[in-house]
Amino acid sequence: MTPPEEILRRYWGYDTFRPLQRDIIMSVLSGRDTIGLLPTGGGKSITFQVPAMLLPGLTVVVTPLISLMKDQVDNLNAVGIRAVYLHSGLTLRETNLALDRCRLGKARLLYISPEKLQSPSFADTLRLFDISMIVVDEAHCISQWGYDFRPSYLRIAALRQMFPSVSILALTASATPEVIDDIAARLDMKSPAIFRRSFTRDNISYIVRDADYKEGKIVDILNKVPGTAIVYVRSRRRTRELAEILCREGISASFYHAGLIPEEKQERQNAWKSGDIRVIVATNAFGMGIDKPDVRIVIHYDIPPSLEEYYQEAGRAGRDGLPAFAVMLTCRHDKATLSRRLSDSFPDKDTIRRVYELTCNFLDVAVGEGYNKVFEFNLPLFCTRFSLHPRVVDPALRILSQAGYIDYSDEVTTRSRVMMLMQRQELYDLELPDTADRVLQALLRTSTGIFADYEIFSEPLLARRLGLNEQTVYENLLLLSRMHVLHYVPRQTSPYILFTTSREEPHHLLFPRTVYEDRKERMARRLDAVRRFAFGHDSCRVVTMLRYFGEDPQGDCGKCDVCRAANCHSPSRNTDTTLRQRIVSLASQPSGIALQPLVSALGAPAPTVLRLVRQLLDEGTLTARDTAFHADFNTKLPD
Repeated sequence: MTPPEEILRRYWGYDTFRPLQRDIIMSVLSGRDTIGLLPTGGGKSITFQVPAMLLPGLTVVVTPLISLMKDQVDNLNAVGIRAVYLHSGLTLRETNLALDRCRLGKARLLYISPEKLQSPSFADTLRLFDISMIVVDEAHCISQWGYDFRPSYLRIAALRQMFPSVSILALTASATPEVIDDIAARLDMKSPAIFRRSFTRDNISYIVRDADYKEGKIVDILNKVPGTAIVYVRSRRRTRELAEILCREGISASFYHAGLIPEEKQERQNAWKSGDIRVIVATNAFGMGIDKPDVRIVIHYDIPPSLEEYYQEAGRAGRDGLPAFAVMLTCRHDKATLSRRLSDSFPDKDTIRRVYELTCNFLDVAVGEGYNKVFEFNLPLFCTRFSLHPRVVDPALRILSQAGYIDYSDEVTTRSRVMMLMQRQELYDLELPDTADRVLQALLRTSTGIFADYEIFSEPLLARRLGLNEQTVYENLLLLSRMHVLHYVPRQTSPYILFTTSREEPHHLLFPRTVYEDRKERMARRLDAVRRFAFGHDSCRVVTMLRYFGEDPQGDCGKCDVCRAANCHSPSRNTDTTLRQRIVSLASQPSGIALQPLVSALGAPAPTVLRLVRQLLDEGTLTARDTAFHADFNTKLPD
């Protein structure tokens, strides 16, 4: 068999794997069920993409992240790896084209969204394929004890029954020991190999700052700490408002949330990654699949609802291994906000039954009907029509999903795409209005594969190239589609509801304890963990977080705000201060100073010197270049 390193080198250009990647790959290649717990930025996708190129058949990847699914397939195809994807937002023609490629052996990886497994016809089609591996990405979604449980993930167990001899690889970035055990049980794994990296990120300093005026504190921090930054908020409206505040203060910033059209998302993401924009203010829609190594600071304006989410988002800082900060801002109202999240997430059961009944009426689904049908769901119109608040409707629909009555997805975005229906020679005899002909010619020039497959394109970009407005381009694309010149699928961002059972009478709806009471209790525990992390001042922040994830840390981190405050009152503080001053002095010479000569020059224990050097690196007083430390950078996080 070809060594995995050769595949890595051939398609990705790397000579060596990151920690645990090769271990997971070899476990999968040996045919063993495997669980990989790799922190954010740990390179999870490599652990299944490399073996997919070594195994003889098709690798099926189940993922809930439709936008990331498309990006990964595009990236794989760009390096010569044949991959396709399927989700509910595709047309029948697109679905059949992807399945034909799998059937003919023209794809090595098939990405699917979990709701596709609901379809009996799709399951029958899968049975015809030569499947070598099943991958479950974001595997914590299968656990009812996880922070992001998705009932559609429970259907993945059917894949194990269909292909009992095929190994399963389950991947997640953050999970407690309880959730890991639940993943193994739900997937019917047979003595799985479990690989996990510590959640410790030695180069990140976790800081909590109390601030009644959070906007001012963010400006203060960004003015003191240089480098690229992410600011996470929980509100789409606030992303825009805060980005505007930062711009007025002379800090280049833009905003990002799930409601932006794909072209806007891509444009802002690219501007931030290239350095044209320093700060991106975003909801949690930003970050999955974003691997920018030099993020120096991640700030949380709002307290996240779980340490799992906080760890993933904060972990987007310092992926290059250099010192970085993760800052959480708190104020006197935030404790009440955490408590309110629990009650908001679990409306009373009669309210949930009423939302179900009104939803069925809104979608014109009669009692006994609707099974396996998908409906677009206009949430704002629904709330307006029935005088309901989205804060009530959204969690009610999620609980109905978890109870198995529907499958509710709050944001499915599909980009515009087009494929030619006529052959090239048929176009010569085609008579079209002038504007339609201009639109068609522009598509033919810019979309080279349009005769063989659906191609993604941007109506705004096409309009700018032609000097037309978007509406004119849209109308002419519809005209070409009606004339059967091409098939045009406009972009769409819309929640949808899939009925997983026929409509029931509201009083027949049952909400088992595992769906309602148990999940409410577990959410309360997650919120308590966040409360301890954010408002506790007697324990190291990192120790608090590591214990939550089931680790047994051997000592405090020495870098978080709690540890730094304790160090200020330590009896050894005076000695530390003297050594710090000497370290800075020795590192001030033009060539800097390496670690071993530094230890020798100070005559102090190596662990002590290493601890102080790390502190100085975290503060920005030292930088590490060319295996030496330099005292030419004078930055620290403001109080």
